[in-house]
Amino acid sequence: MLAGLLREADTRWPGKLRQTVDARGAEIECAPDLISELCSWLWSEHDLSFACLIAEERNPNWELRYVWYGDGSEGLVQVIARQSLDDCAFPSLIGRVHAVDWNEREAEDLFGLLFQGHPRLGDFVLHDDHWNREVTPMRKNVDGSIPLLRLLPEREWRPLLVLNAPGGFVMPVGPIYSGVAESALFLLETQGEDVIRCLPRLFYKYRALEKLAEGRTADYALLLAERCNGTSAFAHSLAFCHAVEAIGSMEVPARARVLRVLLAELERFRHHTAAIREICESTALAVGTSEASILEEELLRLTCEFSGHRYLFGLNAIGGLTRDFDVGRCLQLQETAQDILRRLEQLEQRLRHTNTFLDRIEEVGTVSARDARDFGLVGPIARASGVARDLRKMQPYSGYENFSFSVPEDQAGDGYARLRILFAEARQSVSLMEQAVSALPLGSICAPTVRLSPGAALGWTEAPRGAAFHWLRIGDDLTVERHRIATPSFVNWNGFHLATENFAFQDFPIILATFGLSVAENDR
Repeated sequence: MLAGLLREADTRWPGKLRQTVDARGAEIECAPDLISELCSWLWSEHDLSFACLIAEERNPNWELRYVWYGDGSEGLVQVIARQSLDDCAFPSLIGRVHAVDWNEREAEDLFGLLFQGHPRLGDFVLHDDHWNREVTPMRKNVDGSIPLLRLLPEREWRPLLVLNAPGGFVMPVGPIYSGVAESALFLLETQGEDVIRCLPRLFYKYRALEKLAEGRTADYALLLAERCNGTSAFAHSLAFCHAVEAIGSMEVPARARVLRVLLAELERFRHHTAAIREICESTALAVGTSEASILEEELLRLTCEFSGHRYLFGLNAIGGLTRDFDVGRCLQLQETAQDILRRLEQLEQRLRHTNTFLDRIEEVGTVSARDARDFGLVGPIARASGVARDLRKMQPYSGYENFSFSVPEDQAGDGYARLRILFAEARQSVSLMEQAVSALPLGSICAPTVRLSPGAALGWTEAPRGAAFHWLRIGDDLTVERHRIATPSFVNWNGFHLATENFAFQDFPIILATFGLSVAENDR
């Protein structure tokens, strides 16, 4: 399939493309003025999903890398465009591929790139009322260890509002409000009781993890990747390790690969239980919230007892894992997880027959399959709208291709569909844990020799919230030149407004809970 795609591209643009292929996919290099047409072709005619835009300052050129993925037969396709650092203008893809929107806005803020034709640049990662517009923190000439003392922000900043009608007003929610640990502002425009437009304003706690990784060792950068988001720490550290291991062509021992599956599914099970608790809490369902909270706490304690950390920190290492787990402990983990799942399924049955609960989430916050695809939504949110894409199936890693599981899918696209997907995936995770324990081979848990080498590669995982990608470039001095983190929350926040618009104000916190997004994972 991939070979056919490349032949078709060559025929369509003869003499204008340079292609390279390896075991992990293909790279297609083209002139900047072909980016939009080529990427639109991959999206519309080959049904590839957009993963992320990777911007790199590589003297003397800019290098922009648009990453696309399909199923295993299509592989990964990376479209690359280069031009002189003196020219910061590139064509925008937003008119053809809407999923690229936030990626372009981020690259404009952090690198100073100009995406011609984009209708709304600025005031994104770096808020105009707090940052000088000339600050570009990801450029090589910016020292991340030196504080920026003179920002000179635009103090007269006002949000860009769309609604202009008699009686129209804006309802601000946030950036600090009860029950939410992170900072996020939602500007809800309305004429009455329904939200006409929702504008999320995030990045109040931009941590510059990608900048902090530059010039550091891979081991240090692994710690940063792991801290991208605590509730998906194992998934992000695993994606980072995949990138380093690909650069060094490392062979991870079979035992470590199976244990990685076990731990990744334990994380998914715990995450989904917490998300179910948040949905119950958003509807003021006190008993359901208490039951789910108990199960979440039991999973956190089980995870800590098994691994040494409630959120699985410190387990992934380049080339494998930092610790082993004997079969007896794995069987005990499996038995306890089965018991927790049994009680979670009992909660599911009670929720299915609680009309006051269903009235709050059924046919509320609906996202169509077309919108989910257009905005590139991922994870349980996309699968609840009929976009059944999962990297464990499409681009398998850690031996997932050897395990039996299905990708749950729903067509309704509403809050209840997203809840059903969470329960279905929780069952799949426990099943995968059981299979991993049964298939656990003997052997070591880390590659005997871990040798880093210069190069660049992409690593990925299907994190609990969806597809996560980590791009890593190791320089000649074996330190990190570029680390790009593409998180599922970053992707899904871009489509959050689809679910909230044309629904009532009182539905807003419930829809927010059914999306289950992370602010911290976004403010990386």
